[in-house]
Amino acid sequence: MLRNQATALIRHEHLTTTVPRAKELRPFVERLITIAKRGIASGGNGHPLTARRRVMHDLQDRQVVRKLFDTIAPRFAERPGGYTRLLRLGYRKGDSAEIAHVELVGSEFNPRATAEAQARTEGEKAKGKSVGGRLRAAAERLRSSKKQAPAEDAKPSKRRLKKTEEEPEE
Repeated sequence: MLRNQATALIRHEHLTTTVPRAKELRPFVERLITIAKRGIASGGNGHPLTARRRVMHDLQDRQVVRKLFDTIAPRFAERPGGYTRLLRLGYRKGDSAEIAHVELVGSEFNPRATAEAQARTEGEKAKGKSVGGRLRAAAERLRSSKKQAPAEDAKPSKRRLKKTEEEPEE
C-alpha cells in the first residue's frame, strides 16, 4: 500500500487519504526524496546509479523514478527536510474516518484553480463591455435558455379549442 501511495504522490504531487495512512506515508516518501537528492549531489562516481536502484527497489515505476530524479529531487536540493505537507480536511461521510491531503511542498495543489481562472477571465470580459453590451449578453442568455426548455404542453389551450371548434360551424 505504501508503494502504491508513494508512486501516486510522486506522480501527481498530491494525494487524499486517511490521516493514519498519510502519517505512515510521509517518512517513506521523504526517505526516497533524500536518497534521490544524495544521488544527484554525489556526481558521477557511481552513486547516482546506486541511488536509482535503491529507489527502484521501493517504487518499481520507471517514469515515476525518472520524475523523482529529474524534477523533484533538484527542487529540494537546498531544503534540509520536510518535503511533504499534511493538511487535515475533515471527516469522511461514510465511516467518519479523518481525511488528509498530502502534497509535496512547493507544488500547492488547488482543485478549484481552473474554475477560479475561468471566473476571473469572464469577469474581465464583463468589465470590458459597455452597459448595452452586457444587456445584450444577458438577453442572449435568456433567449438561449428558453430555446432549450422543452414545450410544456403539446395540446392547444381550451381557448384555442373553442375558437377552432366555432370557426367551422360558422
